[in-house]
Amino acid sequence: MSVKEQLFKECQLYVEKREQTIREIMSSNKKALLSETKSSAGDKHETGRAMLQLEMEKASQQIAVVQQMKEVLHRIKTSETSDVVRLGSLVHTDKGTYYLTISIGTVSVENETYFIISSSSPIGKLLLGKEVNDVIQFNGKQIKITQIA
Repeated sequence: MSVKEQLFKECQLYVEKREQTIREIMSSNKKALLSETKSSAGDKHETGRAMLQLEMEKASQQIAVVQQMKEVLHRIKTSETSDVVRLGSLVHTDKGTYYLTISIGTVSVENETYFIISSSSPIGKLLLGKEVNDVIQFNGKQIKITQIA
């Protein structure tokens, strides 16, 4: 399995874990909402229900983000390469290696550190469309692209 395929697998695992966690929270909140019984302290009860409702809405928004991540991953073909940086590119620079997919942070594969970033992140936007030997400016540093896979 290539490094690119391993990084892609890491992205898929990240999305699956995140979705599972959110769904568990939603399930737990749903149970709590159903088990809430009206007590003599009516205001306290309403406040508790409102808080649970807010948590459910927040979880729903997070599920939408996870769905967007799945859609991005679905568009990536790990076997494809390009001379120009695009979604799914593994970009080697003199300052580090970036994989343009979804933002999950740093991942180590075969004792190398990779920055898995979104193409809509600040550095991702700068890298898009660039070619080998192009230089970008990021946080006051010059970053030279040495290879695109």
